[in-house]
Formats: sequence, C-alpha cells, structure tokens
Amino acid sequence: MRVLISADMEGATGVTWPADVEPGTEQWQRCRSMFTSDVNAAIAGLHAGGATGVLVNEAHSTMRNLLLERLDERASMLTGRHKDLSMVEGVQRGDVDGVVFLGYHCGAGEEGVLAHTYLPNSVTGVWLDGETASEGRLNAAVCAEFGAPVLLVTGDDKTCEDAARYAPSARTVAVKDHVSRYAAVCRPPGRTHAAIAEAARDAMGAAGRTEPLRRAEPYRVEVEVDAEHLAGAAAVVPGVERVGARRVRYTSPTAYDMIRCFKAVTTLISNAVEDRYG
Repeated sequence: MRVLISADMEGATGVTWPADVEPGTEQWQRCRSMFTSDVNAAIAGLHAGGATGVLVNEAHSTMRNLLLERLDERASMLTGRHKDLSMVEGVQRGDVDGVVFLGYHCGAGEEGVLAHTYLPNSVTGVWLDGETASEGRLNAAVCAEFGAPVLLVTGDDKTCEDAARYAPSARTVAVKDHVSRYAAVCRPPGRTHAAIAEAARDAMGAAGRTEPLRRAEPYRVEVEVDAEHLAGAAAVVPGVERVGARRVRYTSPTAYDMIRCFKAVTTLISNAVEDRYG
C-alpha cells in the first residue's frame, strides 16, 4: 500500500499569519518544525494502518519547507518546484493507493485561516463546475482521475468542512479553529501529532486504488481576480476567455489538463502584479 502526502503549510499546526509561511522569516523557521511534526504524525499513522511506502510531496510556496533531517525515515520526500502536477505530483505514477492532504486550507474568497487558492492575493474566487473550489477540491479531481482516493485532510476547522464537500469519505483533523483570516485557536503540537497519527491509521482502512474517473463532459473552471488587468493577463493562455472585467473561464477535457491550465493562469496573474498598484 503506497500513500502520497501532499503537504501544504498554511493549515499546519500553529500557523496563523503570513510570516509563519513566508520562506526566510524567523516565524517560518519556527513553524517548519511544527509542519514537519504534522507530516511525521501522518507517516507514523499510515504505517501503523498498513502502508508499505509513503511519498511526501512538498506543496507549499518554494516547496522547500520541510526539515528532511527530521523526517520519519520510513518515508521519502519530493522537494522543489516546477512539477507537472504541482501539489499532487506523483499521483500520476499509477501506484498510489491513497492521498493525504496535510496542512490544507480554504479557498480564495472563503472563510478560513490564510484562505486562498494558489496565490495569497489577487485571486478572489475559483469555481470548478460551478462549485467554489479550494486547492483541495481541484487536487481531489486530479486524484480521482488517477484512481487514488483522498484518505485524510488536515487544516483548520473550516478546511475540514470544505473537505466534507469534495471528499466526504475522508477522515479530517482540525489542528486549529478559525477566528479570522489571521487568527485561530491552536492546539499544541503534542495534541495535533496524536490526533493526526490516529486519523491516518484509521484512514488506511479506505486505502486502495479505485476505478479512474473518466468524464464525458469537460471540466469547467472560472477564476475571478481583484483587478481588470489581471484578467487580461490570464486570457493570454490559449483557450482562456474573459467573461467580465475581472473574470476568466476555460474548459479542459481531463483533470490533468485542468490543473495544468490553472497553473499557467495563476502564473501569468502573479507575474502581472506590481508591488504598489497590484
């Protein structure tokens, strides 16, 4: 039984504000340890539940945040950026029996600690097939296409509520309770480690490859931004069209194509932002 952990940082234990997750800051250095503890808890629980191999895919920002020297030795880690499937790189190999979304968060425009979708700002809303889409929902669609069920989702309490909509059979662990975008009631690492390990162990009961999802209809994505010129930048991508001053949309025949186009759209949006005027 092989499991992929997609490890994001905004939903990790103790994280509540931007400096906690911005590489190079003092707070980021401190929070890396708690982030690694969350990952190790999942690894321990997965193995206790019968996993024979765990690959941890770093999924936050530079994708160089976890402390490899403290990683549970039973796992391997994929670190660094520029991967075909970004946050769920590895699921396309065809040997993944389940996926853990660790340290996840709610989507752009939604209530939740550090809520966003791919970009910390600029993107104000994302919809997949008409439903509000967090990174979890987008990535779950990709996992389903490759026959890998989502087993466990961790983050704040709002993230757990979001997961119930796109992966209703997955276990969830809230490591903190949302108060505002930059505040939460946090559980200490000792408690969250135990909770994640227990949930990961139990989640292995649902592990096992499923029939890859094949859809007759295309995936429909809409992205809303906070400035008109950013929609213009996104529309440079072939197949992406403007549907208003600050919104674009596109369709993709597969989830693989959908997430890759989303990467291109958000990259162009990010590169069109200037420091002072957005």
